[in-house]
Amino acid sequence: MTAQTVKKLPDLGPTKKLKLPKETERKLPNGLTVLAIRRPAVPLVEVRLRVPFGRANLARAALLSQTLFSGTAEKSTVEIAAELQSVGGGLSAGVDPDRLMISGNGLVSGLDRLLEVLAEVLTGAAFPADEVSTERSRLIDRIQVAQSQPSHLARVALLKRMYGKHPYAVQTPEADQVRAVRPAQIRALHGERLHPAGATLVLVGDINPERAIDAAEKALGTWNGGGKQADLPPVPELVPGPLTLVDRPSAVQSSLRMALPAVRRTHEDHAVLQLANLLFGGYFSSRWVENIREDKGYTYGPSSGIEHSEAGSALIVAAEVATEVTGPALLETFYELGRLASLPPKDEELEQARQYALGTLQLGMSTQSGLASLASTYAGSGLRLDYLAEHAARLAKATRDDVAAAAARYLAPSQAVTVLLGDASKVEQPLRALTAVERA
Repeated sequence: MTAQTVKKLPDLGPTKKLKLPKETERKLPNGLTVLAIRRPAVPLVEVRLRVPFGRANLARAALLSQTLFSGTAEKSTVEIAAELQSVGGGLSAGVDPDRLMISGNGLVSGLDRLLEVLAEVLTGAAFPADEVSTERSRLIDRIQVAQSQPSHLARVALLKRMYGKHPYAVQTPEADQVRAVRPAQIRALHGERLHPAGATLVLVGDINPERAIDAAEKALGTWNGGGKQADLPPVPELVPGPLTLVDRPSAVQSSLRMALPAVRRTHEDHAVLQLANLLFGGYFSSRWVENIREDKGYTYGPSSGIEHSEAGSALIVAAEVATEVTGPALLETFYELGRLASLPPKDEELEQARQYALGTLQLGMSTQSGLASLASTYAGSGLRLDYLAEHAARLAKATRDDVAAAAARYLAPSQAVTVLLGDASKVEQPLRALTAVERA
């Protein structure tokens, strides 16, 4: 390609105004909050049911989520699947340290039946022994595979460093714990914790919102688990200290993980911290990615992002680097964090990150599925979609000095909790030249 054929990239266009859909909301007498949003793109409806599930037994909760649709007293797992398929739908469940999430979709014309099947499972899941046995074996296999993966092991070590004795410190059950779970224990957990108090149901699609909520109330209005809800304590403050080195003999790569302070979505610093993170490593055009991926070739996919949980938030930095460049990669990571925490970004650099952040908001609401997940996520934090307008306004007005102050407050490398998984015989000495190191 000659110099004459190279064309300059066009300037960034103006940011489109954020158009928020109307949310219709009703709290049912049993404590379930229902949110309905009309989005008539295709004749489908997205369903998201979020149930608080903190402090549940990890092994039992994981198996509950895997077997929730495995049968009731009246229907087998095949019959439940056939009922859902008859209305062009499907539902699945997953669980994390904060909540149990049931998600899926179906034809708008089948919403009533979709909600009826959901109600049958919520009130009468039977957890047949043969289905539990099958899913138990599958879950054990997945856990054993995960425990052989460096990314999983590094995550486990980081959580332990971050949270100590907090429930978030362990988020994956051991295989032996899963192996010991019996159907009666899952049924007991279902009866104790799967109840509507504090739960949120989000419906998004080509619907009449009031009629959709009426359908939800008809199907789920009698759902009443009557159990308990366990509140999570606030997460402990991050305690910086020596880098934790987890030995993985003969590893050809090192897994670098860092945790830095972050704030909740409702905090006034959230928008400027999001911009600071984008400038550091939060998207492909960031400084850290440019440095250790594009310029030096130390890694393929470094990333950083703010993780929000019910009990607190943290900014997580992650990269897989070749063993022989582990020390240099850590040095460049410290350098980029320190540079951003010490010097304001350039105007053009900040504007590019701002456009990316605002564009991501638009993109997240561009589909029925994305809008449903977004509404459910924010509802879990006690927010509604009008929060996005406030957040977008804060992103739009953030200045270089605002972002620099946030970077100094939250991204200084001296505040980082750092974990590295790698071949200690090869990486420990280079690491000790940069920072204090302790063996896990």
